[in-house]
Amino acid sequence: MKTEIIRKNNMKAAVIHSDELLITDVQSALDLIMTVMYEEDCTNIAVNKEAVAKDFFVLSTRLAGEILQKFINYGVRFAIYGDFSQYTSKPLKDFMYECNNGKDIYFQPDASLAADKLLKL
Repeated sequence: MKTEIIRKNNMKAAVIHSDELLITDVQSALDLIMTVMYEEDCTNIAVNKEAVAKDFFVLSTRLAGEILQKFINYGVRFAIYGDFSQYTSKPLKDFMYECNNGKDIYFQPDASLAADKLLKL
């Protein structure tokens, strides 16, 4: 796991890239939240798509909702970045669209855009 801290507008975001799965269930998401909050004193987190379990992107598993609720509960803004073109599910695309139009959860094509969203005033 490699963490880069991006600073902008007197805010900071932890942009994480990992070749291993970091978020597989609710507990692993909580572990990531607590680690970043403790080690980096940061409440804006972006993670590459490959570090998130594939079941997250199958809405019927309810994993996305359970995990994202933890980020909201702990006041952490969260972005997943990567190529989402392989996902053809209309409900998932609608979910991602709604998230991107909100203020706490984002799905972005690359790390730079994810950090920009998280650091927008």
